[in-house]
Amino acid sequence: MSRDTTAAPGAGPAPAGAGAARAARWSAAWRRWRVLSLVLAVFVALSAVREISGQDALTASGTMQTMLAFAVPIGLAGLGGLWAERAGIINIGLEGMMVFGTWFGAYAAWTTGNPWAGLAAGILGGMAGGLVHAVATVTFGVDHIVSGVAINILSVGAMRYLSVLYFMDAPGGGAGQSPQLPDFDRVGLPFVADLLRPVEKSGWFLASDAAGIVTGLTTGMSMVTLIALLLLPATYAILWRTRFGLRLRSCGENPDAAESLGVNVYGYKYAALAVSGGLAGMGGVFLAMVASSVYQQGQTGGRGYIGLAAMIFGNWRPGGLAMGAGLFGFTDALQIRGQGPAVHALLLLLAGALLVVVLGAVATAVWRRRLRPLRTAGVALLLGAGLGAWYWSTETVPGEVVIASPYIATLLVLALASQRLRPPAGIGRQWRRRSG
Repeated sequence: MSRDTTAAPGAGPAPAGAGAARAARWSAAWRRWRVLSLVLAVFVALSAVREISGQDALTASGTMQTMLAFAVPIGLAGLGGLWAERAGIINIGLEGMMVFGTWFGAYAAWTTGNPWAGLAAGILGGMAGGLVHAVATVTFGVDHIVSGVAINILSVGAMRYLSVLYFMDAPGGGAGQSPQLPDFDRVGLPFVADLLRPVEKSGWFLASDAAGIVTGLTTGMSMVTLIALLLLPATYAILWRTRFGLRLRSCGENPDAAESLGVNVYGYKYAALAVSGGLAGMGGVFLAMVASSVYQQGQTGGRGYIGLAAMIFGNWRPGGLAMGAGLFGFTDALQIRGQGPAVHALLLLLAGALLVVVLGAVATAVWRRRLRPLRTAGVALLLGAGLGAWYWSTETVPGEVVIASPYIATLLVLALASQRLRPPAGIGRQWRRRSG
């Protein structure tokens, strides 16, 4: 007699993929909770330091607006680097592509009187630089670093020549700058500033800080800033939630496997570098037409390289990149809005952060019964004690430290983040399509 072996609906073990999917959802939820907790902890720490030091510039709305002005071009350059490196191409040439964006954006805006024409021209100029990098690295197999450095050098000389050619005789122009450029419209949430300004000026712990941050991040914003902020979730959605993004990332992880599955690796690398250059060019337009109202030679100031540093700090993901760009923009804004006393207050914040590192290292050493975390705790304790002593024994910091504070913060963050980085496996590889 045969026995019916058909399982009843809902009976039996779950499909093999169900457990993995459930684990992935829990992992994603844990990452979101961890990021949210980190943001909340930083906010409370900033509010506490503001209360202790009396430096209202730490969370003032003006500081937040200035932070956005400094963070947006770095974030756009970092997004450009993310697109390129997720496809396996190291893009050191972001600095030169930003230079292309500044000049072509300024020229188009000046000749047409339309800032949006300048934005489009700047993006196209950056894309042209990205495609030059693609031809050199993808088609001809040139070393990625060599090609990027060549683009940076070429951009400076070429834009200088074009400035002499077109801006020299223009009213207000010259060999190293353009005439005055048209501005973009500014947007913001209505009534926010009127409602929250009294709360910001009240000095209440947490409440005034929240009011200042919200006011600064939602009012007086350029349209280019708004577009740049929207590009962060758009990049995540495209690269991690679409088939196109999956194929592009596979080209950066294992191009041989991607090719074996029918992916046009060359095409995706070209597309990634075109987008990369366009984003960098948009960052250049921001510098020429939003942060300033005139193109100037040397306007990028190394922000392409800083964008790469922010991308590495963010572990090649848009959320982490945004935090890295925000950190640099915040320290840069403080040196302008609060100057020495505000940067001096950051010493107390860093000392507190190092104390948290000490507590975490000690807890790890006790839990895992290892001595290595104790060495980390000892170093962090010494640094934290030194910063605390520096803060309590002085009232400000030297001007040289104030000017260098954004770069010091970038180096410190990269040093602390270096242990958890995971770049794409095929990055920098000079890949060639298999014959046959």
